[in-house]
Amino acid sequence: MADHRGGAVTVATKLGPLRIEFSERGLCRLEFRGSGGPAATGPLARQLKTYAAGKQVRFTVPLDLSAGTAFQQLVWRTLLKIPRGETRSYGWVAKKIGKPRATRAVGSACGANPVPIIVPCHRVIAGDGSLGGFSSGLALKRRLLALEQSR
Repeated sequence: MADHRGGAVTVATKLGPLRIEFSERGLCRLEFRGSGGPAATGPLARQLKTYAAGKQVRFTVPLDLSAGTAFQQLVWRTLLKIPRGETRSYGWVAKKIGKPRATRAVGSACGANPVPIIVPCHRVIAGDGSLGGFSSGLALKRRLLALEQSR
């Protein structure tokens, strides 16, 4: 997908079209809304289609998370450690990053995640077991969690 650096492409999946953008460093944006750019091909497109079909996949694309603050990047890297089919609370993430009182800031960082699915912010829920929020809506968060729990 190196030929798409600096531009946006679209991947058609069972979840709907995913618009992805690359920088010189790697994947920098993934959006569920709309489309834009030519159809994507290559490893990431195949991996996203596999994921959307409900199958386990290991994403191998390099990430460019440089648009986030140092705190956001720390949160996003921690989210990468949450296994597929499992959830963790905002409080768990806050403790993992050494800032146990920063649960609201963790929630804000999750909401600012530029590459959902790859950085699985949908796996973070409220301490009481409720879903919390999701930048692309709770219906999609439910769908992603259900997709990952069905094996």
